[in-house]
Amino acid sequence: MAGPHPFDLRERVFEFVCGVVRFCRELSKEPGTVRQIAWQLAASASSAGANLEEAKAAYSRRDFAAKNAISLKEMRESLYWLRLILKCNLARPEVVQPLLIEANELTAMLTAGMKRLHPV
Repeated sequence: MAGPHPFDLRERVFEFVCGVVRFCRELSKEPGTVRQIAWQLAASASSAGANLEEAKAAYSRRDFAAKNAISLKEMRESLYWLRLILKCNLARPEVVQPLLIEANELTAMLTAGMKRLHPV
């Protein structure tokens, strides 16, 4: 996840998902629980990106908010799996840490977006 981040949130999430997919390809080479965790991470990250893309074509504000809410939920799940991978030493910290940092930043950005959609 080196270099400047894309300005567009959807593109930034897409780049994150690509990084997660590459990471999970390596992680899933280990059988058992580690492979299952890799698949869970890949599923949640790719779902976050896919729902953000779907939000772009939402037919109503409510549909837009719903797709963004799912994207946020899936990004939070991705963050969980990355934290678990790091805490359980399932991959080298220098490989996991950039993804974890990016997942944290994307979660914060998606949270801020949801707050704008649903002001208190």
